[in-house]
Amino acid sequence: MTSLRRINQDDLRNHNLSVVLDSLLRATDQLSRADLAKETGLTKATMSVLVSLLMDNGVLEEGVPTGQSLYGRPSIPLLIRGGRLCGIGLQVNTDGYGIAVLDINGATVDEQWVDADMTNANADEVFRNLDELAKSQEASLDRMGYTLVGSGLALPGLVTDDLRLLGARNLGWEQLDLKTFDVVRRLNPKVDNEANAAALAQIPGYATQRRGIGLVEPTDSFIYLSTDVGIGGAVVRDGHVVRGDHGFGGELGHVSVDMRGPICRCGRRGCLEVYAGRRSMVSAAGIASSDAAATRESINELIDHWRQRDSKAVAVVEKALEAMASVIASIINVCDIDTVMLGGLWARFEPDLIRRIGRMVRPQALSYPEVQARVMMADVVARPALIGAAEVGLRNFVDNPLEFLERE
Repeated sequence: MTSLRRINQDDLRNHNLSVVLDSLLRATDQLSRADLAKETGLTKATMSVLVSLLMDNGVLEEGVPTGQSLYGRPSIPLLIRGGRLCGIGLQVNTDGYGIAVLDINGATVDEQWVDADMTNANADEVFRNLDELAKSQEASLDRMGYTLVGSGLALPGLVTDDLRLLGARNLGWEQLDLKTFDVVRRLNPKVDNEANAAALAQIPGYATQRRGIGLVEPTDSFIYLSTDVGIGGAVVRDGHVVRGDHGFGGELGHVSVDMRGPICRCGRRGCLEVYAGRRSMVSAAGIASSDAAATRESINELIDHWRQRDSKAVAVVEKALEAMASVIASIINVCDIDTVMLGGLWARFEPDLIRRIGRMVRPQALSYPEVQARVMMADVVARPALIGAAEVGLRNFVDNPLEFLERE
């Protein structure tokens, strides 16, 4: 009975600590113990014990007293302390692979990216190189006094719960057992589709200290759509990625725009990806074909041609805009979510292009004009999947703080 009671007490304390951390990470203003007690509904006595535990472990520190409370005492804000806890993010993408380390206070401790031609890349070699990057980073973190609380791995394909990559067609990979790679066995990362990881990076305070107001609130709903060589998508409902029954939800790049359209790499016809994917747009503009169309140089050339108002490049971009607007409107009608964030390639064009997509989308939504859909550029546009993967690693601490805290 004593053992059972201890388990229940630990579960309750772990939950309460998680609630406190969530509140602090998501707050736009500094919070005192009294503020936290009011915010979470916990008693002041409980809050005092929890805060003391977090401070003793170097997770929190007291800030400069400000003003006075109702009882005449100065209000002491609680701050997330840097230099103690971190998460590692790993990513393999169509343009290379890399690693990022995030401090729970939101600072980027380090980030390394290896540009590489990933056309039919050797998976064993890629993951071996990724492991070397991770080992070097772990040694550095150890010297700096960091505790690594978790890691995430973002991949451009469908990943199962038992860590199998079903396919990453733009890499030429099929049916990879990720558990065969040393870096996966050693770090045991939470593996996710890159679009899901990128969407998590847009949620303020998901696992790091919130900075500024941001485009959405932590519990908002939104659709995330990113154009790379392929097109990734994610649906976020109330601050959580909607994964579906098998974890494959949000594959918006393979929504069909035209049933008689060109054949997509997935085997279907007229997918969004064949009109608005980076490779497809470059090929349609006559700039490059096959694997050469996926290079950074080729997309730079497409954008240059578009800015020079080259008729072929303009026509390709216009077709992509129409296809994007059609799919976005359909997803809005299905999900009843009125906020859409765009990442990837679209960050390279002028902001007016995003506004044009919004103007095209709004009248196609069945709820228009009652509901005015918002289409905007994402908050995090530089390697969002890599940042999101590191956030996933840090979330391991937020959800299970007692696992990493020393108690008397």
